[in-house]
Amino acid sequence: MTVILEESLDWRQVAAVADGEALSLSETAWGRLEAGAALISAIIASNVRAYGVNTGVGALSDTIISGEAQSRLSRKILLSHACGTGELLDRASVRAIMAAQVNNLAHGASGIRPQVIDAFLTLLEKGVTPSVPARGSAGYLTHNAHIGLVLIGEGRAHLAGETVSGREALSRIGMQPIALGPKEGLSLANGTACATGLASLALKRSERVLGWLDAAAALTMEAAGCQMAAISEEAQSLRVSPGFQLSGALLRARLAGSGLIAAARGKRTQDALSLRAVPHAHGAARDMFDFAAMAVNRELASVSDNPAVLGTPENPVVRSQAHAVSPGLAQAADALCLSLAQTGMMSERRLDRLVNPLLSGLPAFLATDAGEDSGFMIAQYTASALCSDNRRLAAPASTDGGVTSGLQEDFLAHATAAAVKLHAVIDNLEYIAAIELMAGAQAADLIATTGKRAAGTEAIYQAVRAVILPYADDRPLGDDFAALRAMLRRNDPPMPD
Repeated sequence: MTVILEESLDWRQVAAVADGEALSLSETAWGRLEAGAALISAIIASNVRAYGVNTGVGALSDTIISGEAQSRLSRKILLSHACGTGELLDRASVRAIMAAQVNNLAHGASGIRPQVIDAFLTLLEKGVTPSVPARGSAGYLTHNAHIGLVLIGEGRAHLAGETVSGREALSRIGMQPIALGPKEGLSLANGTACATGLASLALKRSERVLGWLDAAAALTMEAAGCQMAAISEEAQSLRVSPGFQLSGALLRARLAGSGLIAAARGKRTQDALSLRAVPHAHGAARDMFDFAAMAVNRELASVSDNPAVLGTPENPVVRSQAHAVSPGLAQAADALCLSLAQTGMMSERRLDRLVNPLLSGLPAFLATDAGEDSGFMIAQYTASALCSDNRRLAAPASTDGGVTSGLQEDFLAHATAAAVKLHAVIDNLEYIAAIELMAGAQAADLIATTGKRAAGTEAIYQAVRAVILPYADDRPLGDDFAALRAMLRRNDPPMPD
């Protein structure tokens, strides 16, 4: 399926391109690009001072660049700004950034020529993935510049399982390096496409892992014999929150008809909070997810290039502004990061209630031969360590600050850093969810003769057992973590009827 860019993409469309879908522009979008390119030509002809068109950039914004040097400036911006460090971003992340870059430029306010966007689309179509270092950006410039390098035949790219030079990658797909025009280098490096693309991909991963956390909680609550009164419709009607209501409804649907839940009714006045407050924590994360999704979609609908070109060829207007800075996007990513970290903490507490012989009423650490076997004893250690890592990652990037470019850029929002650490939190959370699911399935096996599972939890149990067998200290448990986490990343959880 091809994603069509009309006015702007939304986060789901960006994530679809990241996963391999093709991207194309509508006639209206191509028209905006042509109009913007005409404005740049008019600005150059008028000799009006325009940042990044006929001036230097950053602290060099008052240095006038004339004639042929304007095109050389575009090339040199990419070469000088491509200074990322560390490991490379994966294919999906790079494609997400590229989709968001095309989206930003296709608003038509950058003045970039249509043939540059056509080249971008060809890279996506042919599976050329520029090599983009993950580290070293205080904002967005380095990631975007590394992608732009390939368009001019520089840098490196991954193609058909091989890493080659940018020039070789273009040659293999029948393209020549692009000679950039005025401002095009700045537009390719500029804007919030990096943070927006990465955040779009993080939203898709967040949505899926939140679904699995609901599923894991249902499996654990059934094994623990939870008291359903706490999440009844009547009790839930007292709190106003869409996410809270959804999480509670999913739990009730998954646990409906459970003989194990029925047998435990009235055994306790109330459950521990890690069981009783699942809709509260998961619902808060779902509400924050909705907020973050709104922030990302707003960013995609906005121009984040500086300067923007407006007006008509007869009366071109250049507006230098700060749209490439996005405190709102950074804060939204930070907020989602914190919410997801909290769901992981609750998952680890539920896990402890399953494996802890002081609490569970089950064989110690869910071991098949407690004493000789350690079972899930150290699995809980692992989940606890991952939660601690997430608590550290939940510290906000948006308040890090910093000063760059000779005091010209004396405020930094760190939206890209916020999006990068959001992915790191999700990495850990996927493992935490996998560990709870494994323990829930193990507990279900141990109590299989005491009552019937609900249809909803049976479907979750079967999804887990399709990947891993019951555990009897007969293999490295970490391999099971990895196998189940891989399944969680590929598939949505089974939904109740």
